[in-house]
Amino acid sequence: MPRITILTEEELRHVVALDAEAVNCIESAFATLASGTVVMPPILSMAIAAHHGEVDVKTAYVPGIDSFAIKVSPGFFDNPKIGLPSTSGLMILFSARTGMLEALLLDNGYLTDVRTAAAGAVAARHLSREDASSACILGAGLQARLQLQALCLVRPIERAAIWARDPAKAKVAAADMTDHLNLPVSALADPAEAVADVDIVVTTTPATEPVLRADWLRPGQHVTAMGSDQDNKNELEPGCLAKATLYVPDRQSQTAVLGELRSAMAAGLVKPDSKFAELGDIVAGKATGRASPQDITICDLTGTGLQDTAIATFASARAKAAGSGTSFES
Repeated sequence: MPRITILTEEELRHVVALDAEAVNCIESAFATLASGTVVMPPILSMAIAAHHGEVDVKTAYVPGIDSFAIKVSPGFFDNPKIGLPSTSGLMILFSARTGMLEALLLDNGYLTDVRTAAAGAVAARHLSREDASSACILGAGLQARLQLQALCLVRPIERAAIWARDPAKAKVAAADMTDHLNLPVSALADPAEAVADVDIVVTTTPATEPVLRADWLRPGQHVTAMGSDQDNKNELEPGCLAKATLYVPDRQSQTAVLGELRSAMAAGLVKPDSKFAELGDIVAGKATGRASPQDITICDLTGTGLQDTAIATFASARAKAAGSGTSFES
């Protein structure tokens, strides 16, 4: 009989960290996406506006990976007010050969947090300047912290700044990251000032109106926008895409309806029939990334089922090697 393994968040945290191996796992998955053999249906997304919530369901079959994951990911952004995390959910792992259930990963969004930050690292590795040493994070939540941590895995970051609508949260996040990363992280009240003086900018908010303006950007910068993953969200002023030398989506079919590309097309700054090389194409060497130190590059990350299958199978393999989890015959 097939054996099913249940892994708790605590067990998954013990075997999976935001480290170089996790980044390489997500990078490899993006490279496979460029082959055209990945099967990845559109995201099933449901908004629950009455409670400031949303639920996304993502999946992908990735050739070369023996399993596939289906992820159910709720995000309820008022939860912190009542002492609950804003994200939760789980991943369900099936055999890609037989379709049999293999594992339930009760991660409460932890693996999503890791793979999202890892994707930011992949974007920075392939699109930012190799000597990029300073960063600005717009946002002060968990993903803001993880994105900065991920940047430090792939670039020689020496200093960073954090801006958030709530200055108190920005100060707490800056202090935490200063201690955690052992580098100076400052909280700035003026986002224009925070952006103007750095090499890499990462937006990590659920904003529905832009938090990054085009006239703040300067030559040589790289921007990773990862907060817009619903058709009502928008972190970048549409003019940012017009100002960029290179715009790179994680999956153009998604960014056109959920990401920053949607807003730029709605503003008439990008033609609806425009075609862009995706992040996977650049990772796989099928397209050119940054061509000059003076380029302004933007990567639009909406999150893909590809990443979920990659991180879920990565976590399952690590757990198996460590003897973690509770298994039983179905």
